[in-house]
Amino acid sequence: MVLWILWRPFGFSRRLLKLESHSITESKSLIPLAWTSLTQTLSEAPGIFLLGQRKRFSTMPEIETHERDSELFSPPSDVRGMTKLDRTAFRKTVNIPVLKVRKEIVGRLMRSLRRAALQRPGIKRVIEDPEDKESRLIMLDPYKIFTHDSFEKAELSVLEQLNVSPQISKYNLELTYENFKSEEILRAVLPEGQDVTSGFSRVGHIAHLNLRDHQLPFKHLIGQVMIDKNPGITSAVNKINNIDNMYRNFHMEVLSGEQNMMTKVRENKYTYEFDFSKVYWNPRLSTEHSRITELLKPGDVLFDVFAGVGPFAIPVAKKNCTVFANDLNPESHKWLLHNCKLNKVDQKVKIFNLDGKDFLQGPVKEELMQLLGLSKERKPSVHIVMNLPAKAIEFLSAFKWLLDGQPCSNEFLPIVHCYSFSKDANPAEDVRQRAGAVLGISLEACSSVHLVRNVAPNKEMLCITFQIPAAVLYKNQTKNAENHEDPPLKRQRTAEAFSDEKTQIASNT
Repeated sequence: MVLWILWRPFGFSRRLLKLESHSITESKSLIPLAWTSLTQTLSEAPGIFLLGQRKRFSTMPEIETHERDSELFSPPSDVRGMTKLDRTAFRKTVNIPVLKVRKEIVGRLMRSLRRAALQRPGIKRVIEDPEDKESRLIMLDPYKIFTHDSFEKAELSVLEQLNVSPQISKYNLELTYENFKSEEILRAVLPEGQDVTSGFSRVGHIAHLNLRDHQLPFKHLIGQVMIDKNPGITSAVNKINNIDNMYRNFHMEVLSGEQNMMTKVRENKYTYEFDFSKVYWNPRLSTEHSRITELLKPGDVLFDVFAGVGPFAIPVAKKNCTVFANDLNPESHKWLLHNCKLNKVDQKVKIFNLDGKDFLQGPVKEELMQLLGLSKERKPSVHIVMNLPAKAIEFLSAFKWLLDGQPCSNEFLPIVHCYSFSKDANPAEDVRQRAGAVLGISLEACSSVHLVRNVAPNKEMLCITFQIPAAVLYKNQTKNAENHEDPPLKRQRTAEAFSDEKTQIASNT
């Protein structure tokens, strides 16, 4: 006796397995008993359906092997290696199960067949029956529906109530370029086994990609696919060098679409306009912009050392805080001015176009001398944001002995939020040590480190937050080295101040 089994493990791969039984010589009457025992065992295994013994069990039509494969909805194999997009080469005909129903009950029935219905880009799930104008054909998912036995109990009940036969028919469906997803297209085109780029950073109408070397021969095709498959995207660009440390922008190549880099973005209820080719903007920092903004209260003061086009400065100013924003890049300075007016905070933000060190040792020093000299009742909380991850830690040296006179109370000392990259196995400890080395103190017990995002494999972006010790900030201090470290009382106060913000970085922190 030969038994054919359709094995469908966890949804996609399907194979017909042939089991040849050992001879049963005792009696023909034992065969049904043996069959019943075997089917009971197989029915308990997930994803196994019986196709043999046609007289005793429901059967399904024979399915071609290639249609049982997970490549059913993959583009044709001959597009492999294509470097210039030819949309006509993606035509393909596949055999799809369909259910014939009366046209007047389609609406009611579709609500009950959501699981079973085909869901593909650009394909109607219900089409006219070419042989019967009073009927419609419901496209079914070939990975879920093989025979009428593939319907779930609830689905069969609805079919029975509506007097619909669960008999499955076949329909030849023509797929075109429009019916494939971007990831499916790129996986079919790029060399087998290579990483597929289907994600990008969206900056207004621009798709910003960061292609790897093996993808470069296909860069123009990839850019066009991103435009085709993402509504509202009209230009695709690729970064062709690292961010310039001075102006925080990078050279880019337009892969496909418009050359226009003037764009508008909306982030956390605020609008920003800029020339993306000349300034720094990263939509993946939206959550971080919100996190810092929430730390400030109305009346607080923010010094934004590397302000860019204003994603920290503008939301903070909207909270009725006083903001001093600076950026060395003339284009960023121009668009920062523009965006402050656009978001109606230009009266609350003082804007500078200076090197970060000059900004700290000039306007920041002058303002701190005035702010920290105020009476206790009038002193605001002061925050300094330094978002230049590649170099910001180096700028911490500008705080050493920045101020003259008697130090203020520790609770009013400025709070610094300094960003950095790390490739270290323990990134939080790495950032603490490097920042502490520049300041000449230990930050081990008086700082918190927040993981912002994973930038690349083994590369993290972090934010270290700490209050600048008076021994660092003020000149002519007679405090000894022990006082430069954390006395128990200060350690307790600092820990409380940052308890809401402190974040563990993986298991090494």
